[in-house]
Amino acid sequence: MGGALDLAAGVRAAIEEIDGLHVNGRDDLCGPGLADDLDPLPGVIDLTGLGITGFQAADWLREHRQIDAHLVDHRRIGAQITHGDDRGTTGQLLEALRDLARAAPDLPGAPRVEVPSPAKLRMEQAVLPRDAFFGPAEAVPVSEAAGRVAAEMITPYPPGIPAVLPGERLTEPVLAYLRTGLDAGMHLPDPEDPKLETVRVLAQ
Repeated sequence: MGGALDLAAGVRAAIEEIDGLHVNGRDDLCGPGLADDLDPLPGVIDLTGLGITGFQAADWLREHRQIDAHLVDHRRIGAQITHGDDRGTTGQLLEALRDLARAAPDLPGAPRVEVPSPAKLRMEQAVLPRDAFFGPAEAVPVSEAAGRVAAEMITPYPPGIPAVLPGERLTEPVLAYLRTGLDAGMHLPDPEDPKLETVRVLAQ
C-alpha cells in the first residue's frame, strides 16, 4: 500500500505538469465544511483548461489509447491507482493524458452543461417519497414538468447521486441541468424515459 501511495503521489505531480489538466487534491476538497481528508489513490482530473468534457475525454482515451476512465462527468475524469499498478501502467496513463491534451484543440466544441448552484440543486420535498412513487402518476413533456411533483428518481451517472427524488417539486434549473447533461453525454439509468423527453410526475 505504501508503494501505491508513493506511485499515486508521483502520478498526481506529473498530471499537474500537463497543460490544461488539474488533479484535485486536499486544497480543493478538504477543509471546513468539506471533506475531512483525502484518499489520494483516486485521481479526479479536471479538464476545464482543455475546453472539453469528461465524456469527450473518456471516449477519446478509450478509442485512441484503449484506456477506460474510472468515472467521468461534464468536466472531470477519474483515474484509479491501486496496489496492482506500477510505473509501466501509470506511464501509459500519463502518456495518454499528454496525447489527450495535444488532441483536445481538434475535438468538437464541448456542449455546455447548465450546472445549478448547490442551493438550486435542492428542491422542496412536497410529498412523502413513498406516496409520490406509488401514487397515481402520469408522464408529461419535460418542458411542462417544472412545478410538478416527481414520481420517479433521476440519477445522473456518474456520480450516481440522485438529482431528483420522488416527492420533490421539480424546478427548471434542475431540469435544465439534466437536459443539457444528456446532450453532453450524461447517462440517466433510472427514469422511465432515459431520453428525458418526458418525466413521470404525480397526477394532478
